[in-house]
Amino acid sequence: MDKSIEHGGGRKKSFGRGFDFMMYNVDDIPPWYYTILLSLQHYMTMVGSTLVIPILLAGPLCIGDNPLALSEIISTVFLISGIATIVQSCVGTRLPIVQGATVAFLGPTISILNLPKYKCNNPSIVSVLSNSTGPLNTTINSLLVNSTILPFLFNSTIDPLLLNSIISNITLSNSTLLNTTMTSTTTTTKTPTTIFTTSTTTAAPLLMVEQHDWRVGMREIQGSIMLASLFQVVIGMTGIIGFLMRFIGPLTIAPTVSLVGIALFESTGDFAGKQWGIAALTVLCVILFSQVLGHRFSFFNLFPVILAIFTAWGVSAIITIAGGFPEDSPARTDKRISVVYEAEWIRVPYPGQWGMPTAHVAGVFGMIAGVFASMIESIGDYYACARIAGVPPPPKHSVNRGILCEGLCCILAGAFGSGNGTTSYSENIAAMGITRVASRRVVQVSGVIMILLSILGKFGAIFTLIPDPVIGGMLWSLFGFIIAVGLSNLQFVNLNSSRNLFVLGFALFNGMVVPTWIVKNQEAINTGIEEIDQVLFVLLKTNMAVGGLTAAIFDNLLPGSKEDRGLYAWKSMQGFDGSACRTYDLPYIQGFLDRHSWVKYIPFLPHNKQRKISRSSELQNFDLQSDEIAI
Repeated sequence: MDKSIEHGGGRKKSFGRGFDFMMYNVDDIPPWYYTILLSLQHYMTMVGSTLVIPILLAGPLCIGDNPLALSEIISTVFLISGIATIVQSCVGTRLPIVQGATVAFLGPTISILNLPKYKCNNPSIVSVLSNSTGPLNTTINSLLVNSTILPFLFNSTIDPLLLNSIISNITLSNSTLLNTTMTSTTTTTKTPTTIFTTSTTTAAPLLMVEQHDWRVGMREIQGSIMLASLFQVVIGMTGIIGFLMRFIGPLTIAPTVSLVGIALFESTGDFAGKQWGIAALTVLCVILFSQVLGHRFSFFNLFPVILAIFTAWGVSAIITIAGGFPEDSPARTDKRISVVYEAEWIRVPYPGQWGMPTAHVAGVFGMIAGVFASMIESIGDYYACARIAGVPPPPKHSVNRGILCEGLCCILAGAFGSGNGTTSYSENIAAMGITRVASRRVVQVSGVIMILLSILGKFGAIFTLIPDPVIGGMLWSLFGFIIAVGLSNLQFVNLNSSRNLFVLGFALFNGMVVPTWIVKNQEAINTGIEEIDQVLFVLLKTNMAVGGLTAAIFDNLLPGSKEDRGLYAWKSMQGFDGSACRTYDLPYIQGFLDRHSWVKYIPFLPHNKQRKISRSSELQNFDLQSDEIAI
């Protein structure tokens, strides 16, 4: 039954159903064969955005031409994504939200890896192997001090005097390998790399320099993420986010959610622009399957994304085999074939696989900025997901619990060494709207698929072969849906009010202007404290943070009635703060929680006397409130 209210200019506002009537609602369980295919579709929707994170980190981490290390990191990322997805959908917000790696942590991560001690080709150990004593010290010292080959060898600026002082203190003896550590950084044992040899009348020594171990930087990232995520856990446990939600209405949610999609236009163009033809084919397939054939055949309506990916992927494979793409074309299906070759058949990632995590203050503060950005994006996604699924917006306890679970999963990601945290994925929310399937069970099974394919390395690596233009085309067709979902919240707002139009327009524009300028002028942020500079930079370059904060400030400061701002209709749609909606109840223990009054003092646990109100009763109450608004 579709309920509506009159509001603002006498327009009808719908409530009570998702977009175009969901084929499967949040609590529905599709047949097992549909569930598996729909879950695989979610996996393939998120694989591109997840895969790009470790690939972008490969350079700063100094992985270089080491596809085995890259495949192991990719497996770890997908394992954590699967765990986080299951946790979030089962006990977090309880919404069908897919979790995965996020670009919010990339900025702080790269800042850490740009420190001199983590830069690539920065030697960590110098070893000298000799079979005799004598003038070899002098020979080596002369080479180190006078030669200009060192900067070329190490690809970075090396102080020859530092190496000279180290070598000068080495006492050479017959058949002795002496190591001198340049830094206090602990490295794992491995064969040193021969840089050059010298020959004298007495011996032919080898100067061997061990290159920087990528795991050293990874361990620093791990520790920074784990400590920064504790902040997110505290935010969720104490209910701070829930408290701030009282200042958030549809006029704040609309630009925040819309900017989630708008902010990704550049990365989408980067992917699609690698081969516009394949990207356009992917978009056309999504449109054909979801908007044309989907109205005639339900199968196409359920699986438009996975069908589009396989179609474009297949066309790319045919052109690759036929030699139609250049050898270096990103549209080739064998571009990352080395990852498949190097991946192990079975490998289970585990905590501490790269060694004991380390951390420093600067890195932790930088990661806190990433945590902030991730939280803001997730809150916007929670509202977008609820809107598409046709359920009331998440109540405070659900948002608190979602942030709490996300923080715990980020700590887990740090412990396992994924090199990143986790956040909600907007593209999967958009896919949910296009497929009209909001089933929680489907998302849970997709989490299981992520875990299985991360352990079965060869099978999981196959999906890394999806060409970048195919991923770009998929994102191209999906992110526009997120923008539209954000703007759909304006149906509760009086758009005849110039005050509301100003808040909306200024928030959207400011959410683009400030981040764009900050990225081009990072040096403008100079407080004298590097940690604060990092935090400010990450926050100010996050579109949804700037736009959402702008909207929240002006919507609460500028004079305007609650009716015009859409707050009455917004609260009514929440169904008494969403507490009467069983979607957000915790499984198995909800009856116990309802029987104890002390639960209401715990911000992330659901408890309300109105929980026993039936869905029909809730809608009747909504109608009564709606009539009051119309009067």
